[in-house]
Amino acid sequence: MTVTTNVSREVRVATAPAGLPRPADLTVAEVPIPEPGPGQVLVRNRYFSVFAALRTLLGGSVPGAPFPALNPGDTLLGPAVGEVVTAPAGSALRPGQLVTHPLGWREYAVLDAAGCQPVSDDLPDPAAHLAQGLTAYGALTRAARLRPGEAVLVTGGAGSVGSMAGQLARLLGAGRVVGSTGSAVKTEAMTSEFGYDGAVVRGAAPLAAQLIKAAPGGFDVVLDLVGGEDLAAAVTAARPGARLVLVGALAGQLSPGGTGTASPVELDSFPIIVKRLTLTGYSGDGDDDLRQEWARRSGEWLRTSELRFPYTRVEGMDAAPQALHDVLAGRYRGSVIVAL
Repeated sequence: MTVTTNVSREVRVATAPAGLPRPADLTVAEVPIPEPGPGQVLVRNRYFSVFAALRTLLGGSVPGAPFPALNPGDTLLGPAVGEVVTAPAGSALRPGQLVTHPLGWREYAVLDAAGCQPVSDDLPDPAAHLAQGLTAYGALTRAARLRPGEAVLVTGGAGSVGSMAGQLARLLGAGRVVGSTGSAVKTEAMTSEFGYDGAVVRGAAPLAAQLIKAAPGGFDVVLDLVGGEDLAAAVTAARPGARLVLVGALAGQLSPGGTGTASPVELDSFPIIVKRLTLTGYSGDGDDDLRQEWARRSGEWLRTSELRFPYTRVEGMDAAPQALHDVLAGRYRGSVIVAL
């Protein structure tokens, strides 16, 4: 791949957001293309993800998080797919090769060769390498140990992870899959495209009552991406011995009055004790075996169309700040990908 310019564009923090980030809190800056040092790779990005967890980083991050806080002047970051422009001598990487890495939100990125994960080019859509299914797959197979025929609840079932989680629960043998959402307009896609047998809407009626009606026998497995009211209702609707796996905190990240760095929830401990429920926090970060297994299985499912990657494609760097605002406002189903 040949570089025909010496300018790169990237999205930076302009001002610290007050409440939910607005497009004006970000700016698109022109900078020189970075120069790779010894052992480093220059990559030109083709796609990057827009995701709700950026709210937490813009709010100051939380202790132990894998990414640091983002302050005014910093460039945003996140999962990206790009093409290698130059690679160091002796590296297994080669120019033109597709890789995934964590430095999205910019046209050109420099990072250590070890920070790039080569990906195959045999998927119909290269953007599918940004599918947010790894965490859901790991939570269902490792933490919850989903068994065939079990009933599964996914909170936040229409988002980037939830839109994959419903399909994955079905592929892994779940007997019934129900998802929650904050928007009634998303329920049709959840049941027709995302693998759900039923969908409940937060705010339409008491959530716990809706869940009990959707799965009268209760849920064996809960994949919680939201926290807040959804998690409290899931405890009520769980059957004895259920496994609840906590993966996300969208209730805190999407709260207009918060900072995105806390997601408080009030739980009744009696049903947790009486029903012998298990609550487990989960992250698949650093699990190389999981990553390899996911790459193999998801690739097969995507190629055979057993698994779909639902996403909205946003064109160009200039549209990225508005896309983040719209993600945090809940205006999309599935993932949001910026194409460069």
